[in-house]
Amino acid sequence: MSFIKKIPFAQALYTSSIPYPAPSNINYFWNFGLLALFFLAVQIFTGMFLAMHYVPSTELAFASVEHIMRDVHYGWLFRYLHANGASFFFIVVYAHIFRGLYYSSFSIYGSRYYLWAIGVLIFFLMIIIAFLGYVLPWGQMSYWGATVITNLVGAVPLIGDKILLLLWGSFFISQPTLARFFVLHFFLPAVLLILVMIHLALLHEYHSSNPLNQNFSVDSISFFPYFIWKDIVGFLIFFAAYVFFVFFYPNALSHSINYIEANPLVTPTHIVPEWYFLPFYAILRSIPDKLGGVVFLLASIFILVIFPFSEDEKIFTPYSDPIYKFAFWAFAADWVILTYIGACPAEEPYITVGWLTTLSYFLSWMLMTNSMAFTSLKSRKEG
Repeated sequence: MSFIKKIPFAQALYTSSIPYPAPSNINYFWNFGLLALFFLAVQIFTGMFLAMHYVPSTELAFASVEHIMRDVHYGWLFRYLHANGASFFFIVVYAHIFRGLYYSSFSIYGSRYYLWAIGVLIFFLMIIIAFLGYVLPWGQMSYWGATVITNLVGAVPLIGDKILLLLWGSFFISQPTLARFFVLHFFLPAVLLILVMIHLALLHEYHSSNPLNQNFSVDSISFFPYFIWKDIVGFLIFFAAYVFFVFFYPNALSHSINYIEANPLVTPTHIVPEWYFLPFYAILRSIPDKLGGVVFLLASIFILVIFPFSEDEKIFTPYSDPIYKFAFWAFAADWVILTYIGACPAEEPYITVGWLTTLSYFLSWMLMTNSMAFTSLKSRKEG
């Protein structure tokens, strides 16, 4: 292994994977970070291939996608890998976030909060990139989804109209809009990759958390060979599911209406975004005011950054606190219901259920926040 020391990159890779100390009590829920890194690599690689054949033109975009599917050798495979890869990327990232919430990986002590905050920023950037990519095929749902979402920018007081005009490059969604979206969809993954590298650097600086939130130096073992096999098992399970969807149900996670070319004169009866946007779309749709909807939409994401500051103890194990545990599972249930409501038409009873679930969503966060503050206060009094 002496030759590794002569190559800085190889040495960094070796020290961060082979002898890297990890808490001995972490479980399979700690696999999602590695899986997210894998699907990010898949998205970048397949995206570069698709960009070689895609034409960012309102007249040719849809035809170029069909050309990739029908005429380019293995073009269908790369497109399905990319489309389904986005869904699986969000699956593992959502699981990663839920695991962090359940096991208190957001602690503001020991600088782990910076690791958590960068992760939330990565998640928000993922949403933007995925939305931009969803518009590129220029299908019916792509066009009208872009119309609905970009119009929200106009709700920003004073400067909303100017930002919207800059985003569109015109007075309506047209060729300049598609060109902008293509450039941003190709450029922003580079920014995402930089944030991921910072996230990984912080992870190796402050090390992995563990279910008991104890100091890892008390009971740690090397990552290889003890945890590499656990990661391999988790990877094989997700990879098998990913390949199954790509080859047998490639369109199960998308909308068939998007295989119709965009027509600005024909509005779909029911505009539905991709499934990983549905909870946020349900929250947005539940607020009758456009600006209020935007505020609550952003709050539903960035509350992840704010609520850890209610923690006031160096050691907090949420899943051992019954109130926090109840609030967490209530939040998880709200997330599932909002996902379902977001796919339903904007009519009763879905409107009322969506409003009540949105209210419950934020109440769950408040309950989790108050639970941490109460537990911290109780610990100080007992101490």
